[in-house]
Amino acid sequence: RYGLWFRLRKLIFWLLGVYIAIPFLVKLCPAIQAKLVFLNFVRVPYFIDLKRPQDQGLNHTCNYYLQPEEDVTIGVWHTVPAALWKNARGKDQLWFEDALGSSHPVILYLHGNAGTRGGDHRVELYKVLSSLGYHVVTFDYRGWGDSVGSPSERGMTYDALHVFDWIKARSGDNPVYIWGHSLGTGVATNLVRRLCERETPPDALILESPFTNIREEARSHPFSIYRYFPGFDWFFLDPITTSGIKFANDENVKYISCSLLILHAEDDPVVPFHLGKKLYNIAATSRSFRDYKVQFVPFHTDLGYRHKYIYRSPELPRILR
Repeated sequence: RYGLWFRLRKLIFWLLGVYIAIPFLVKLCPAIQAKLVFLNFVRVPYFIDLKRPQDQGLNHTCNYYLQPEEDVTIGVWHTVPAALWKNARGKDQLWFEDALGSSHPVILYLHGNAGTRGGDHRVELYKVLSSLGYHVVTFDYRGWGDSVGSPSERGMTYDALHVFDWIKARSGDNPVYIWGHSLGTGVATNLVRRLCERETPPDALILESPFTNIREEARSHPFSIYRYFPGFDWFFLDPITTSGIKFANDENVKYISCSLLILHAEDDPVVPFHLGKKLYNIAATSRSFRDYKVQFVPFHTDLGYRHKYIYRSPELPRILR
């Protein structure tokens, strides 16, 4: 019994030492915290070939590669509306690019952290949007999936801007909407703020499971076991800022002038519901939205949509219309 107690006490002290050491390690090496924000090294589902979207049931999708900057290449998927499914079979990239000029609206989808453009819930959303008559263009930011480059907030935003301009050059007068999910809402508001400042706003902005800013999200994240640790801001939040990561949705919406739709599930375990509601309250009172519709759509806890299953809602087609 003495030997067992000795080993157990030794294990407890070891775990306590690791727990205390991690904040100091993060403070000394902010890049660690950046990796925890992006989680771009987590590639799920594993063992899929991103060059073959048809393997994920997307038979009307084409894989492209675009180059936003020198030494940066990003992988892109373009899913055409379901009505064009038969015509799309066997077609090459040029046909898909020309199809953007057809009389269908386009959604540029900006995914959240971790995984790739081939993530299961993302693929299911593409299918829903395609069935509703939208082109869906999505991509992996530099450093995600098979995209080449090192992740950063500036780089992610520039990648999104490059893809948006690429779409606009081919879509003619068709509406182009921007849809951001989770961390992708930070990229989306960065992008739309920039587009509005240069007077080329999108036709609408859709934010699914958004937060106010990355510091508040990190502080509210239910998986943050250090939130009550003395000096939490200094150890964990300041290194995020030092790494140039802000994703300031609450600041960006003050400079956005287009229609805004916010979708958030009350049982979201990753981005707390109250942050989405707070962002809506900021946007709804912003002078930049005085001529545009701002709408917040909550999804009750009983529906079980959590962080990434809002696409299952039978109300989504009506909401988008």
